[in-house]
Amino acid sequence: MIVVAKLKAVAGREKEMEKALLDIIPKVSDEQGTLVYTLHQDQNDPTVFLFYEKYKDADALVAHSSTPHFKALFGTIKPLLDGNPEIAMYNELAGI
Repeated sequence: MIVVAKLKAVAGREKEMEKALLDIIPKVSDEQGTLVYTLHQDQNDPTVFLFYEKYKDADALVAHSSTPHFKALFGTIKPLLDGNPEIAMYNELAGI
């Protein structure tokens, strides 16, 4: 299961958003069913961040979304967000 999450920071608060998003990665690395959890920043618009996430299965995604660190992240970034996150889910078909 693949999740792509796009978040836009309020202009001028990009560094705060970046720090909050970077801080969760070591915590997510301990999750058994989370296979990939990669943070990106748009090259042309530094207010835009994107997570590419890969989970073993739907249960692993539910487990990730239920962790205390995930819930705390949204409490931290709520005032930093310009709009709602855009979340898209995909089925992986092929890759290298």
